[in-house]
Amino acid sequence: MAPLLRPMKHIDRKDLYTNLETRIQYLHSFLDFSSRDIEALISGSKYIKALIPALVNIVYHKLLQYDITARAFETRSTSYEGPVDPNLNDNSPQILHRKMFLRAYLNKLCSDPSTMEFWYYLDKVGMMHVGRGRQHPLHIEYVHIGACLSFIQDTLTEALLSHPRLKMDRKVALVKALGKVIWIQNDLFAKWYVRDGAEYAEESEKPEVEREGYLFGKKILDDLDEEGNPKAEEGAIPAGTCPFSGLTAGMSSVSLGAGVASGEPGAEIGAASSESPAVEVTNGHS
Repeated sequence: MAPLLRPMKHIDRKDLYTNLETRIQYLHSFLDFSSRDIEALISGSKYIKALIPALVNIVYHKLLQYDITARAFETRSTSYEGPVDPNLNDNSPQILHRKMFLRAYLNKLCSDPSTMEFWYYLDKVGMMHVGRGRQHPLHIEYVHIGACLSFIQDTLTEALLSHPRLKMDRKVALVKALGKVIWIQNDLFAKWYVRDGAEYAEESEKPEVEREGYLFGKKILDDLDEEGNPKAEEGAIPAGTCPFSGLTAGMSSVSLGAGVASGEPGAEIGAASSESPAVEVTNGHS
């Protein structure tokens, strides 16, 4: 007797392009994004948050190495082909402003992915980069979005796998879960760029113009202090403190995980260790 095959799941193609919840459920199912991933992200969020200040500096240092990405900070578009301000640097006002929002966004990635609000915001992030839903449109071509997401994932992966106190099973679980979230974010960018499902455009949700950091009229990003840093949590590394030695001395050549691997003083990711009590999770919720 032939073995019983698992029933084939039906996915409604139209719903993938007109219903965000259907799209998220499909991606969760395909990627096996489960309560195990949610638990790994919640219990490991303190390690990711400790990396954010250094990661933001590294990302913007990378973006300023190329005129095509740097010009977006002046013109709000990567398709503009005029000259770029040669004095634009990591401490220019527009760069500091964008760093503030990247810090808040990365902190949002450390919140609860079991809620649809989490995924609605990631979808809105994708929409806002194609010139929609903003009073002052922003147009970033997809090739740069994909490259930047990959750069962020690669940098975080190296740092987390180099952590000196996290056990390997927790490292693997956290890296896998974070990778799934970043790839779903990548899809929610592509959703607004590619033409697949264009025949359903009239039936898809229409974006509303809102202030940055808001979703459906509700403030969705964490509060920031006067310097544009997330308010520090109890026991966390201050936002202005880099957890890795040597970063400011040679940012272009220093890997985020280099200090961790070397065991240099100050290289540990935050004050938490593997001995810290893990966050309890029930059915994917903290």
